[in-house]
Amino acid sequence: MAPTIAIPEPPQKKGEAALRRRNEELERQLRDSLEREERTTTELARAMERLRVAEEAEERLCSQLGELEAEAVGQAREYAARIVELMEQLSGAKGMLQRTSPFSSFISQ
Repeated sequence: MAPTIAIPEPPQKKGEAALRRRNEELERQLRDSLEREERTTTELARAMERLRVAEEAEERLCSQLGELEAEAVGQAREYAARIVELMEQLSGAKGMLQRTSPFSSFISQ
């Protein structure tokens, strides 16, 4: 091969090379930006799905809590009614004992 001599590029070619390099750099930055945007969009979609699942779970829990509260109120009412019933039975039994027992003065104490 014959020896070559390096000839400096004319100023116009230097400007073109600089523009090409700048263009390549901008294209690389654009690709990076698009990749980041895609990752962010994917992460956002995942977060929105997790939020949807959490909201559905919250709704189910609230519904279950409401049912349990209603059941607890019903049980409390039944318990209170049973206490009143037992108090009435006890009072009736005590009255009956006082009427029939010769020791009624001791029972009333």
